[in-house]
Amino acid sequence: MNKRIFNAIWIVAIVVFLASLLFIMNVSYNYFSGVQKKQLMIETELASQGVAMSGMEYLSNLDIKDYRVTWISPDGTVLYDNTANSNEMENHLEREEIKEALAQGYGESVRFSSTLSDKQLYSAILLPDGSVIRLSIVQMAVWTLLFGFAQPICFVILIALVLSIILASRLTKRILKPINSIDPDDPLEHIDEEEYREIAPLLRRIQSQNEQLKRDQKEIEKAALIRQEFTANVSHELKTPLHAISGYAELLEKEMVKEEDIKPFAGKIREESTRMTKLVEDIIDLTKLDNGGAEMKWEDCDLYRIAENAVDSLEPAASALGVELALGGSDAPVRAIPQLIYSIVYNLCDNAIKYNHSRGSVEVNVQQTSYNTVLRVKDSGIGIPEESRERIFERFYRVDKSRSKEVGGTGLGLSIVKHAVMIHGGKIEVNSRVGKGTEFIVSLPNKPKAGVCERGNRFLVNTSSLW
Repeated sequence: MNKRIFNAIWIVAIVVFLASLLFIMNVSYNYFSGVQKKQLMIETELASQGVAMSGMEYLSNLDIKDYRVTWISPDGTVLYDNTANSNEMENHLEREEIKEALAQGYGESVRFSSTLSDKQLYSAILLPDGSVIRLSIVQMAVWTLLFGFAQPICFVILIALVLSIILASRLTKRILKPINSIDPDDPLEHIDEEEYREIAPLLRRIQSQNEQLKRDQKEIEKAALIRQEFTANVSHELKTPLHAISGYAELLEKEMVKEEDIKPFAGKIREESTRMTKLVEDIIDLTKLDNGGAEMKWEDCDLYRIAENAVDSLEPAASALGVELALGGSDAPVRAIPQLIYSIVYNLCDNAIKYNHSRGSVEVNVQQTSYNTVLRVKDSGIGIPEESRERIFERFYRVDKSRSKEVGGTGLGLSIVKHAVMIHGGKIEVNSRVGKGTEFIVSLPNKPKAGVCERGNRFLVNTSSLW
């Protein structure tokens, strides 16, 4: 950048100088040409007076080196010429300056002389006897003027080059000094100073980019921490059933189990295997949701019918725990991913049943408005402490860890719900009182929101922010 500014400044300076020099030369040439014409006219007038008084005698004694003097008779015959033999010269009656002098008393012209082989200025005056006296001089050429000024011009050009380079160097340093003084980490440090006002938008842009980079860095660090915690939690959650299965299997292998205990041991192995299988399935589902659910298809479906299927699937589990499970509402057609909608209803109802009291209740309700579709899952369970409500959607987070082990949850259900709602451009709210129960309210737009884009049966989702 320094080199480009330097080159631009001194090149512009040289171009301006050369253009000025060309203009001055043109003005000077026009001026000296005018002076030359005026001097020629004066000399012609003096010669005409001398010829009018003394005739050929005056011309014979005339010593002029720079001028050509010609005396022409009224019929165009050349009577005298100081540079050529008058007897060999052609008739001059048709010459422009001669015709003007005979008609108006004075004439002039500029043309190439075949006799002298150069460009001449001509001035002619009519004499009292009807003859014409004419003087001519070689017209000054531009190159003649340029060569005459060659030495001072070269000297001026040299000075201009040196000054241009020096000034360009100083101006470049002066221009770049404020820019080089900018601290990338604190670009607004000099923003109120006069030198920085023109680049204030750039400084604000740099500051904005710095803040964005810091936020992005925090998000990256947060995501890395979440992945680290997730990996540790997965390892921990898998170790528990694996250790149980391994322990029971080892006892069976070594025949250290009584005959009547073999069936209970096999049941324990099956329960732990089922728990581990469910955990792996939830992890796979959550991984797909982290990728935006790109492999899932959007369809026209009915949220109420999906909720009805989920409630039917959970009815046996609710009955076994003595919990009453009820569904209310009406048809609610939406454009959505059916399996994700099912996972929302299923996981919310499953938690409502597991974290409930005997003879408790779970109420599921689906309603549709002109703007959105609302799913409510309300239970009469243990409730969620206020300090835990912001964390219940974290992976593997459990409000009551002892109870979670009893009911066999994986700790991923609400995290799956959160991602599924996010993919549909919806929102989820939690109302809860400890010992009184909890209500989850899921609102889904009737049409996908901006940020959720379908492409045929596939879609993309903006996951830059959640709630």
